Amino acid sequence: MPNILEWIGYLASLIVLVSLLMSSLKKLRWINLIGALLFAIYGFLIHALPVGFMNAGIVAIDIYYLVQMYQKKDYFTLLKLGSQTEYFNHFMSFYKENISSFMEVEEHLEEPEYIKMFILRNTIPAGVLVSKIKDAKTLEILIDYAVPAYRDFKMGHFLYENQKDFFISQGYETLLSKPGNEKHQNYLKKMGFIPESIDGEFYYLKNLNQ
Repeated sequence: MPNILEWIGYLASLIVLVSLLMSSLKKLRWINLIGALLFAIYGFLIHALPVGFMNAGIVAIDIYYLVQMYQKKDYFTLLKLGSQTEYFNHFMSFYKENISSFMEVEEHLEEPEYIKMFILRNTIPAGVLVSKIKDAKTLEILIDYAVPAYRDFKMGHFLYENQKDFFISQGYETLLSKPGNEKHQNYLKKMGFIPESIDGEFYYLKNLNQ
């Protein structure tokens, strides 16, 4: 029967293993920090100083990079696409399966009726927004997707809070989105969307004037 020290070692190993499954670098650093801290405690308690000091060093490295992440100011930009959509098509093809796990992806997105924009994060295409005009004052969001490494709600706040004036300047007062799966619905709620039934269909709605 393992004693308490062995259980600490097993738990630390499991947490470090779980950290390597994270697609978000910030989550990876936080979970890895916890696992390394437990490993450091475990190493010192069993008098295995190399294990203790090495993992204490990993804790320090994780803290350093987390501080850098929280202090770093990200720069976001919306890049509207014109008729040249080769990279957009490649992006959608690469991430289509993952996008489809959150929301329904319509076919023929290359048609001119769709408004396509990349969300750039520090000049990197970190997400994509596809929409279409529902009426003169309403824009329907068909795809709002962030690549896994940038899925930390910063892009959502940029899009739906910092860029409200952008949508309003285009004449829109309301944004609509299909619900997608439960995770996407939770995201929409955090972004200020509320559930609404419109013409017999279920949407999430955001009033830009509030």
